[in-house]
Amino acid sequence: MTWLLALILLPLAGSLVLAFLKRNDRAAVATALAVSIVEFLLIIPFWASYSPSGERIQQATTMDWIPNFGIHISFGTDGISLIMIAVIALLVPIVVGALGLTDKLPAGRSAGGFLSLILLQEAITIGVFAATDVFLFYVLFEIMLIPMYFLIGGYGGANRQYAAVKFFLYSFLGGLIMLASAIGAYSLASDKLGKGTFDWATLVTVVRDAPTGTQIWLFLGFFLAFAIKAPLVPFHTWLPDAAGQAPIGVAVLLVGVLDKVGTFGFLRYCLPMFPEGSKALAPLVLILSVIGVLYGSILAAGQRDMKRFIAYVSIAHFGFIALGIFTFNEQAMVGSVSYMLNHSLSTGMLIVVIGLIVMRGGSSKISDYGGMAKVTPLLGGMLLLAGLSALSLPGTNSFVSEFLVLLGSFVDQPVYTILATVGMVLAAAYVLWLYQRIMQGPVRGDALVGVGGGPGTAIAPELGARKAITDLGKREIAILAPLVILIIGLGFYPKPMLDTITPSVQATLSAVQGGK
Repeated sequence: MTWLLALILLPLAGSLVLAFLKRNDRAAVATALAVSIVEFLLIIPFWASYSPSGERIQQATTMDWIPNFGIHISFGTDGISLIMIAVIALLVPIVVGALGLTDKLPAGRSAGGFLSLILLQEAITIGVFAATDVFLFYVLFEIMLIPMYFLIGGYGGANRQYAAVKFFLYSFLGGLIMLASAIGAYSLASDKLGKGTFDWATLVTVVRDAPTGTQIWLFLGFFLAFAIKAPLVPFHTWLPDAAGQAPIGVAVLLVGVLDKVGTFGFLRYCLPMFPEGSKALAPLVLILSVIGVLYGSILAAGQRDMKRFIAYVSIAHFGFIALGIFTFNEQAMVGSVSYMLNHSLSTGMLIVVIGLIVMRGGSSKISDYGGMAKVTPLLGGMLLLAGLSALSLPGTNSFVSEFLVLLGSFVDQPVYTILATVGMVLAAAYVLWLYQRIMQGPVRGDALVGVGGGPGTAIAPELGARKAITDLGKREIAILAPLVILIIGLGFYPKPMLDTITPSVQATLSAVQGGK
């Protein structure tokens, strides 16, 4: 068994165990935390076994599934999928450890059921990033929706059913369109090789020689599925509802990891399989990317709810990522891939911190807070750090990513890049505005009633009582510490991350430039 299979099977086994611990919340949390920590520790030898100068796909394993149709259970990893697998392995123990600090489960819902779905989501998502058979990727791409649907619909806010159904239908429809294109690629392989196959490496060599018109149609099928998942404007409308209604821990995985399947799909499937189609439609994608940057930034500045604020911030960031990918410039593409990782870290921390604020104040409305830093200065500092990372302040992890995207994109697409830089200015405005409204000024609002500089009192309507507001405790600090370390560490020393990413980016660009 390879390390990669172990990373998939361990959380899957943990999920099955937790399904039988529905009546013992304490045992469920302990089991989930143990499994998720072991999963993260397995990333260390897994990462160490990866050689950036080695084969494009490493840790490969293949088993027959439906051999008559050229379908196999095939997994492997490159530098791009490696960092995404690592980030979900980091975020899941944080989500598990934060349960009860950022979320209260609905009455009648057990921690075992919730955490079983979380670990199932982790296993399937790792499989999505590792799949090297296109049909297997499609199957996992669709199955990935099921635990997230139940996590939002079963444990979310007042409008959770609407948000869960909308999320599911958008993504499921995109997957069906992708399946049609996958079948088209299979038919091309059958015509050329005498038998069909869904093997990714084989399809890359076969489909890339198809006529440009054929590539465009097949590209669109994959692109639409990934643009919905990413999400790019105008395919984004499911995200504010899903992120706004999802529990905090679920939102961390949804915005921090699952959305990256879209941008990962651009890099793994759209560009190398359909190089001429990618080039032909790149101007359209660049337009959508810039619109996303500006649209997401403007709407983020106008949000009244903290969770929806994060959703629109992410839409703006995904515009930057897509901009870097479809300029076909190495610097920009390396910046985009590193942005995928760094966005997960900064947004993950921002969501967790907001969850801690909401649990203290009993409301996610920005207007219900003010002057909170006087009561919880350490929590205020964590919100400021997460916000500064989100706006890509130099010295934080996101800066090098955004700088590389803009530097590389300007070489080939100066107009789009200049327009996108407006988003940087808007980011500073909306992040600082959020921090100022919540943490600065006099203590005010319906959710906070207290004495500035001392312990306050939070009104928690769902509890029907007041409770003392305290600053971050030891457990909360332990949960945030890994994210703080990575945000600052990668801000000053991003070399290990860039060294891992760059060879895979070069291989992707080589496939695009080697088109007809």
